[in-house]
Amino acid sequence: MLKFFQKLDRRWIFLAMALAVLLPILAQTTYPEYPSPMVQDVFDALEDIPDGSKILIALDYDPASAGELQPMATAFTRHCIAKRHKMYFMSLWPVGPQLIEKAIREEIHVYAPDMKEHIDYVNLGYKSGYEAVIKVIVTDLKQLYTTDHAGTSIHDIPMCKDIKSVQDMDLIVNVSAGYAGTKEWVLYASTPYPKTIKIVTGCTGVQAPLFYPYIPKQLIGLLGAIKGAAEYEVLLSDRYPQWKGAHHNEALRRMAPQLWGHLLVVCLVIVGNIIYFAGRREGKAQ
Repeated sequence: MLKFFQKLDRRWIFLAMALAVLLPILAQTTYPEYPSPMVQDVFDALEDIPDGSKILIALDYDPASAGELQPMATAFTRHCIAKRHKMYFMSLWPVGPQLIEKAIREEIHVYAPDMKEHIDYVNLGYKSGYEAVIKVIVTDLKQLYTTDHAGTSIHDIPMCKDIKSVQDMDLIVNVSAGYAGTKEWVLYASTPYPKTIKIVTGCTGVQAPLFYPYIPKQLIGLLGAIKGAAEYEVLLSDRYPQWKGAHHNEALRRMAPQLWGHLLVVCLVIVGNIIYFAGRREGKAQ
């Protein structure tokens, strides 16, 4: 038996991992999630402000990170739809406008077709400059954003007429995959203007520990990776039943294959160590 496992073709392990990931996806398996205090704080930040508040949604990521971050952007957009918040989309990443259009097309147009562009939401698009963009718009938004993504003058957009700077926003929602992203928003927005600029964020798992020291002063709360997104989906679907069900909760569905994949890896590590030490013992006996 020992020799059988020692000579086992590694392709069987690849097959086992494929099945561990594929079967929960096909079955749309979900497991209960219990929101952490940080996720609850993010949800409350959007839920407790009055309906129709002004929310700046900065999608600072690209398709490479969409697996972790797109469900967050979707959940934030749905929450804003439910609360009828005014959504000001922008991005510090070049491909951001396409991801913004995806959120508008697949969420606003589907679940709130009565919401009007330039009245209820606007895609301000991408501006180059990374943190330099933040440094400008915290005091003068229209100095940098003279038009929206489609070229409409910002002075002709009704929902922008009373906006002078980011400080006029009721909340900033940032979804970040790296530079420029959450760290820059904290350093150049919420830190210099703690009384007028409030930020919540969703970020990749590798980034999340870096931002814990900023909570709760510079950051109200944080969603960490796909698990944070899944916990947020639970809160959102509990509060707004129209988004209940696995087909609405992408992050929640992605947790099951991740769980089974991790369990398989742990089991393989344990079995591998058993085989290794058993082989050493057998060698000494001979």
